[in-house]
Amino acid sequence: MIKEFKRLNEALPGLLFGILIYGGLVEIIGIWFVTDKIRYTSGLIIGIACALGMAIHLAVILDETVRTQNAAPRMIKAKSVLRYLAVVIVFFVMMWLNIGNLYSAFIGVLGLKVSAYAQPLLHKIFHLQKKEENSMKDEEVKL
Repeated sequence: MIKEFKRLNEALPGLLFGILIYGGLVEIIGIWFVTDKIRYTSGLIIGIACALGMAIHLAVILDETVRTQNAAPRMIKAKSVLRYLAVVIVFFVMMWLNIGNLYSAFIGVLGLKVSAYAQPLLHKIFHLQKKEENSMKDEEVKL
């Protein structure tokens, strides 16, 4: 599955991983400060799921735009609005069915932005780790 995400966009697996890390940190930190822990957690899970879906949708749209090279800017804007409209619909359904906490869901959706800003740092960390692993393998081969 990671290879399929990399085929869409080289940065997508790192972006998704960053969203999941963010969600875990927000859950661990925030669970101590709320009284209704179940609604907080369910709202956060819904928000993180929305952020993951938005990231994948964005990668698909970017891939489609690059492949066709003549995608109308109007169509790209329409798909972006559709992406945010889907999140708003999810939030309204949450309110209507009284599922989860709307604030924690919004914080979960913000994971997309946080992960996007943290992407260069995560990229650097993972590439340093890969370089160390490769150098260790090279030393084992020499021995």
